[in-house]
Amino acid sequence: MAFRFVHTADLHLDSPLRSLALRNSELAELIGDASRQAFTATVDLCLAERVDALVIAGDLYDGDQTSMKTARFLAVQMTRLHQAGVRVYMIRGNHDAMSRITKQLILPDTVTVFGGRCQSVIQPGAGVDAAFHGLSFASPKALESLLPKYAAPQEGAANIGIMHTSLAGSPGHDVYAPCGVADLHSHGFDYWALGHIHVRQVYSGASTLVMPGIPQGRDINEAGEKSVTLVTIRDDHSVEIEERLTSVAQFERVSVDLTGALEWSEAIARIQSGLDQSREATRSRYLVARLGLIGASALSWAIIRDRDLVVAEAEQAAEQVGDTWVEKLELDLSAPAVGDSGNVADPTLELAQSMRANTNSEAFRAEAREFVSKTIADLPPDARGFAGKDEAGLEQFLDDVLARGVDVVTAGLKAGATR
Repeated sequence: MAFRFVHTADLHLDSPLRSLALRNSELAELIGDASRQAFTATVDLCLAERVDALVIAGDLYDGDQTSMKTARFLAVQMTRLHQAGVRVYMIRGNHDAMSRITKQLILPDTVTVFGGRCQSVIQPGAGVDAAFHGLSFASPKALESLLPKYAAPQEGAANIGIMHTSLAGSPGHDVYAPCGVADLHSHGFDYWALGHIHVRQVYSGASTLVMPGIPQGRDINEAGEKSVTLVTIRDDHSVEIEERLTSVAQFERVSVDLTGALEWSEAIARIQSGLDQSREATRSRYLVARLGLIGASALSWAIIRDRDLVVAEAEQAAEQVGDTWVEKLELDLSAPAVGDSGNVADPTLELAQSMRANTNSEAFRAEAREFVSKTIADLPPDARGFAGKDEAGLEQFLDDVLARGVDVVTAGLKAGATR
């Protein structure tokens, strides 16, 4: 018989969502509870599949977590696994190292939390024994590879290594216990249960390396379906992996092209259709949409001017679709070019073109650049990142702000928008 376990990582239970809460408290409550629901779904999967173990490769918590509600929730889930005879093997990640719960929570004796020295734990199986090798780091920073500290494979057993690592590096993630994929393959383990990077990655080779990704996205930067990995190691040590959906709320970018739209009702109908199509393609229970309106339309000025009305219409359309939320509206619209049908000799559009040409002049940009730089200097250090991290970022910020400024001014001047 085979040895089977579920592999997850980076749950970040009860991760704070302050910016989302400011925009929509109901949506923030939904997403704030989604990480718990995703973990509950993971435990449900363990019980339904009658696996031998659950592996958590770090970042179960989210930083300096002090909530006893989190502790109680976790204790209940671990007890469910304990009562079903499912053992748990977990390591601390960089966020767990900052959590007080990590040190205070009392867990069932079927839960193994690996410490600062590599441990190897053998779990007997019906067909093949499994050797779990784990190592936690006590600090939120680990700048060197932890691989040299891992033990050699246990002869005859299926060897599973558990490591929290940034591998060779990944955008948006701090360097943590960096390690080469080739080095992990050559270590001799059958399976490496990795954590830290929030995007699912699978590396096949001499062994099977899986970064399962975060089981529940928290914002648009963690868009798409999220999952855990069901692992089967057979008597001959061959490995089979299955991706299983766990995300309750799924973030997605929904782009709606309004090119050629002349009537307000037509624009809203296109938004409704875009949300319908995205909802149909979403397997998670809830769709959280970042709605983007693009294209050249005579309605562009009305939409820019009456953005709040568009948001209200989009939210109503999402409600009609069902289990769908509009998290944010982004506009990348333009008016039909001067001279196009219906826009001949339009003085407002001609003025917009003139303003746009002026904002592209080096003299104007230099003045705008100086103003932004002075504003940044007057702000606290932690509030200065809005205009980019370098000169290229500042120039991109200026491009965006000046373009939006022309659109907003023109929208205010443009009258007689048809709805």
